[in-house]
Amino acid sequence: MSSLRDAAMNSKAWPFEEARRVLKRYEKKAPEKGYVLFETGYGPSGLPHIGTFGEVQRTTMIRRAFEIISDIPTRLVCFSDDLDGMRKVPDNVPQQEMLKENLQRPLTSVPDPFGEFESFGHHNNAMLRRFLDTFGFEYEFISATDFYRSGQFDEILLRCCEKYDDIMKIMLASLREERQQSYSCFLPIHPETGRVLYVPMKNVDAAKGEITFDDEDGREWTLPVTGGNVKLQWKPDFGARWAALGVDFEMYGKDHSTNTPIYDGICEVLGAKAPEHFTYELFLDEQGQKISKSKGNGLTIDEWLTYASTESLGYFMYQKPKTAKRLWWDVIPKAVDEYHQQLRAFPDQDQAGKLANPVWHIHNGNPPASDMVVPFAMLLNLASVAGAKDKSGLWGFIRRYAPEATPDNNPQLDQAAEFAVRYFNDFVAPSRNFRAPSDKERAAMEDLVARLRAWDGGLDAEALQSTVFAVGKEHGFEPLRDWFTALYEVLLGASQGPRFGGFIALYGISETIALIEKALSGDMAA
Repeated sequence: MSSLRDAAMNSKAWPFEEARRVLKRYEKKAPEKGYVLFETGYGPSGLPHIGTFGEVQRTTMIRRAFEIISDIPTRLVCFSDDLDGMRKVPDNVPQQEMLKENLQRPLTSVPDPFGEFESFGHHNNAMLRRFLDTFGFEYEFISATDFYRSGQFDEILLRCCEKYDDIMKIMLASLREERQQSYSCFLPIHPETGRVLYVPMKNVDAAKGEITFDDEDGREWTLPVTGGNVKLQWKPDFGARWAALGVDFEMYGKDHSTNTPIYDGICEVLGAKAPEHFTYELFLDEQGQKISKSKGNGLTIDEWLTYASTESLGYFMYQKPKTAKRLWWDVIPKAVDEYHQQLRAFPDQDQAGKLANPVWHIHNGNPPASDMVVPFAMLLNLASVAGAKDKSGLWGFIRRYAPEATPDNNPQLDQAAEFAVRYFNDFVAPSRNFRAPSDKERAAMEDLVARLRAWDGGLDAEALQSTVFAVGKEHGFEPLRDWFTALYEVLLGASQGPRFGGFIALYGISETIALIEKALSGDMAA
């Protein structure tokens, strides 16, 4: 066993911990199907949101970790539940009235409100695949519509007929008495209206593989469960899909966690071993509410990528998956800078440290070097004071601070400069709130100006930081954080900011003097 595999078998990084759980399934016998199957599920009821991406990326991280500790081949399937009936119309799509007319029809039978694809389901599937392809994920896409209608699911559906009573026993135990009266694990698709029907079964004929039911108008129908005439309710579908595909691992959000015994029980009733699970905490919007595809209240992947790199999103997804996290605009700058901090740390870490570093998992063990000689947060503040309209407006300052840096030599920094200007103009500028300094703050800022006028230490960020620190201390700021907060609020119109010594080094001594004097004159707070 290689030293890398040894280290991976002992790593406390969560992808390796999960990978070892999957490997334990086959410590005595290799999988009969010849590979380990990882799955992610997608409900295409609305436009894909960033949580969907996170599920695929996190699963990919575990898959790659598994490939370090095992020689068993792997597959990753992304399964779209696009045969589900459209239960409600998403708020954030056009043609609301047309969609209302198609309620309860399978998503792949609902016309595309954007007029681009065969159906609304096909549209949302295409959006998902485009997003996943943007990140270079290796995955196989399966449409539930194709899975049911092609016959690939027929064997399991016939087994569901045979095990109908056992499946219903599991389901009924989880339902209120009123719901028990009308519940069936089978949902027929009406031969005339094409709508998914939620009706009780009058008869389930296991020998013929048929179900009999009355539709909403009281007419009796008998349909084969095979060939896409009937689909399973979503909870039985979960477990049946695991059994049909032989899934070894699937992660899902905390809102599914109470259903895990149901999914497992149905999978086992159908003769298969339940997969390993990983329950992650949910992403929250600005108000602390769960983000939702239908509400569109969270960031989309496209929105994140308008203001930051794909890798920064990967870093955000890696961090503490079992902790609920706000997924809002203000997390982007922090994610960018922390990602680059980890890149810079990586080369000097030992093997155990590298395997525990998020960038190992983001880049499958081969992270690039960071060329971000200026933090993203600093670029935002530079955009603020420089009034930059595009990244070229920042590069003059960057070159003076780091003479070796160029857009060609520092492509990550060049991209970040463009993102910073865009982010500043869209989110920071509209919310800036400059204030006048107090008498105490004014005296300290005048002292800082005097010291900067006499400064002969070049653009040494640490030395400048020490000077700013000393001014705050001498003017009695306690805690010293209050001094730095005053600088940010008076000079930048924000309550937080960069290390101020680094900001002076980047922006320039004379420019900083001019900025402070402008603020002290009252021009900025006016």
